[in-house]
Amino acid sequence: QVQLQESGPGLVKPSQTLVLTCTVSGGSITTNYYYWNWIRQPPGKGLEWIGYIGYNGVTDYSPSLKRRTSISKDTSKNQFTLQLSSVTPEDTAVYYCVRYYSDYRSYDYWGQGTQGTVSS
Repeated sequence: QVQLQESGPGLVKPSQTLVLTCTVSGGSITTNYYYWNWIRQPPGKGLEWIGYIGYNGVTDYSPSLKRRTSISKDTSKNQFTLQLSSVTPEDTAVYYCVRYYSDYRSYDYWGQGTQGTVSS
């Protein structure tokens, strides 16, 4: 059974960088055709895709967030990490790490989500 678990500081100040890590168990992040995503949900709003890093290290980001986003991975720890820079209160959201399987074209495993709050 694949499990994803987000971790990171719940509160950051404006202009700082939000760093969240997703630890994956029950499967390798280098297995073919899996893409490891970050998705967020601001309060009272819908889900917003942030970006992914693929099994092969390829990355892609939302155009609206690309300038401030970086996703990396540590295969030795089976983890991938989101860095979102120059945050504002509008970046306050529940952040989810999510696996996408390209063969099935589906987001099949989700973490439980972690609250990220931007406030001075």
